[in-house]
Amino acid sequence: MRKISLLAFGLFFCAVILLLIAFKPKNQQSWIRINLLGYQPKSIKVGVWASKGNELPKSFELIDKVSGKTVYTSNNIKTFGAYGPFATSARLNFSEFKKPGRYYLKAEGVTSPEIIINEDVYKNTADFALRYMRQQRCGYNPFLKDSCHTHDGFVVYGKEGGIKDSTHFDAVGGWHDASDYLQYSTTTANATYHLLMAYRDFPQAFSDTKLATGLDGKNGMADVLDEAKWGLDWLMKMHPQQHIMFNQLADDRDHITMRIPKEDNQYGKGFERPLYFIDGKPQQRGKFINDTKGTSSTAAKFASAFALASELYQNDKSYTKQLTEKSKSAYQYAIKKKGVTQTASVKSPYIYAEDNWVDDMELALAKTGKITGYGEKSLDSAYYYAMQEAVTPWLIADTAKHYQWYPFINLGHYELAKQSNGDRKRELIDYYKQGITHVWDRAKKNAFYRGVPFIWCSNNLTVAFAMQCMWYKQLSGDGTFSELEQANFDWLFGCNPWGTSMVYGLPSWGDTPIDPHSAFTHLGKYPIDGGLVDGPVYTSIYKGLIGIQLTKPDDYAEFQSDLAVYHDDYGDYSTNEPTMDGTASLVYLLAAYDSRTAKEFSSYQKEQGAIIRGDVKEKQLAIVFTGDEYADGSQKIISALDKEKVKASFFFTGNFYRNPSFSSFIKTAKAKGHYLGAHSDQHLLYADWKKRDSLLVTKQQFEDDISANYKAMEKFGIAKKAAPYFLPPYEWYNQTISNWTEDLGLKLINFTPGTRSNADYTYPELGKSYRSSDEIYQSIIDLEKQKGLNGFILLLHVGTDPRRKDKFYDKLPELLQYLKQNGYKTVTINQLLGN
Repeated sequence: MRKISLLAFGLFFCAVILLLIAFKPKNQQSWIRINLLGYQPKSIKVGVWASKGNELPKSFELIDKVSGKTVYTSNNIKTFGAYGPFATSARLNFSEFKKPGRYYLKAEGVTSPEIIINEDVYKNTADFALRYMRQQRCGYNPFLKDSCHTHDGFVVYGKEGGIKDSTHFDAVGGWHDASDYLQYSTTTANATYHLLMAYRDFPQAFSDTKLATGLDGKNGMADVLDEAKWGLDWLMKMHPQQHIMFNQLADDRDHITMRIPKEDNQYGKGFERPLYFIDGKPQQRGKFINDTKGTSSTAAKFASAFALASELYQNDKSYTKQLTEKSKSAYQYAIKKKGVTQTASVKSPYIYAEDNWVDDMELALAKTGKITGYGEKSLDSAYYYAMQEAVTPWLIADTAKHYQWYPFINLGHYELAKQSNGDRKRELIDYYKQGITHVWDRAKKNAFYRGVPFIWCSNNLTVAFAMQCMWYKQLSGDGTFSELEQANFDWLFGCNPWGTSMVYGLPSWGDTPIDPHSAFTHLGKYPIDGGLVDGPVYTSIYKGLIGIQLTKPDDYAEFQSDLAVYHDDYGDYSTNEPTMDGTASLVYLLAAYDSRTAKEFSSYQKEQGAIIRGDVKEKQLAIVFTGDEYADGSQKIISALDKEKVKASFFFTGNFYRNPSFSSFIKTAKAKGHYLGAHSDQHLLYADWKKRDSLLVTKQQFEDDISANYKAMEKFGIAKKAAPYFLPPYEWYNQTISNWTEDLGLKLINFTPGTRSNADYTYPELGKSYRSSDEIYQSIIDLEKQKGLNGFILLLHVGTDPRRKDKFYDKLPELLQYLKQNGYKTVTINQLLGN
């Protein structure tokens, strides 16, 4: 009976497969890639058109999944050429659409997977990724409800620490590295720091559903803190005494077989595994020697992790005291011999070839000032190290050794910038910008905005880069790279050439890894929920690796290329192996995205430190008028604004505010709710026209001039606090002027380039620089049709030289009508920029 049932099922299954094959689109040439996890309503939302043909869409539709009706149509398309396996590609931007629901994109007859738009689309995803961390636990494993590696471990290279080799130290605990069961201090410390930081910055993203053991239950502590503590407790064992620190537990002999974690016995001392002492010297086991030069890189990571933890476990005074002591001694170990510590390998050439350490020292010093007693001097020292490596090198390079520059993001810049002010803070922020710009220079050439190199663990780099973009925006307020950040986040969840999420089981309804290089899935058929896999690598790297052999036909064969490959196949350890530290970083990123607020969605663009554009996702703009000598358009401007019931912003010099002839207009503008701001007192030229970096004023002259401008404004009841935006005279400035403005507690703004609106002051006698009102008007309309005016700061003049007879303010009613008819909201500058 059973045999008959199985036979019937088999025949039915074959019939279903044949039907699926019959209805499968033949010779599909084009695809639309999206973030399979979904989008928040106010986020940047872009699908990528990718085609093996030459076809490019001229427009696209967003179709409601339930009703089948088109709810949004757009031609907001940015086209690109070939990339990877594709001949043509394009970015389909539907950020304007904000209504929650379930949809799909359609262009040229091609439809995307289901698109979810919802405020809570990332809710609980950080906790989901924590499942993988919990599953990686060594010692007692709550997933298996079993214990492993309970005899660890015995010391090697202990001579420098006065320890006889083979001496036993308790090193049970921590997390396994990936599918391997060896354990590294450097990755564990970094992962622990990310988990601690995730809770510190986004506590609301985490729940309490697990006990400290990882089993079901509540213990009054967020699960992410339970998990971080698992890492911390192991790190304490790896730094058991003031002058003893271990860099790794076990080595690549671990890779001999794939197995569910049990007690290993391939290291020559029963069930114990070797503990590698950090002596600051190169270490060799077998024929391979690493390039260790010091103790700093690992020990500094210990110090910063313990320091941050001491801030977060305040309810446990005894534990906090222990963390503080460990942080202090770890820092002393870091300066014992300055330099990098690399991992050791016995049977293969693959090690974590970390090559930098000043970033680790920067972070440690940024976090341990109170613990070490160095205070402000600690921050000064951190800044010294920050300058030694302003940009994490992989951001510049297109290739690197395995974990050569680790962590993949300089955490120290972020922690130090939050504690800094003035030039130091600006410089640290600029370090992030420099690194992002290097990647952007590569990314802007393809539709996926992919500028992260396809080196081993490229997904870990992608998470780190998205974090760097996010932190840059948070610290600077500059949203120039917001779309680049979102593109990297989207890449992780399906907006990539392969159309698959790179996180196991996330989302449950989408294409995600099912056959990763993991013993849990391969041998035990267990899910590894939340695990971030390594990600695509350069095809040249893939072809040069040892021991890779695919075990089945490649599901993504049509999307492989000479550029990069990704395989959802157990046999490919280079692209599809989950990593513990990468997943920990992802926990932070998911918590950040789950916690985004309306303010964080709003962003603006900067140039030379001045804000030049508001949020491009919002269909609104600010019209700003400047004035110094002339105000002949004042009444017509106020009348036009009144008629359309819109508000504008006026930036006047002290000369203008003091002119008795303009007093009535100023009072009227203020009474009607328009924004009134500063434009310098004497309309000074700050910088040379040809050499922008050459200043024509001193800082004292600048400050005195601004002070006089605001003093003139006070007579009209306009306080500096109510008018924080400053528009520079002649709309000409440089980064130094921006810095000086910031030092005064003000925000420098300038007009958005792209139209000729700022030329409305010109008159025929100026020759080639003269622009007629029709020409100016058309430049605005043309740009609106081509690229849109979202977030625009459109600059005009409240009056002009009498020699200009063709007054552009006479066309203001027509312009306001056009903007209104095309769905734009005209707002004041403070409304545009969210203040």
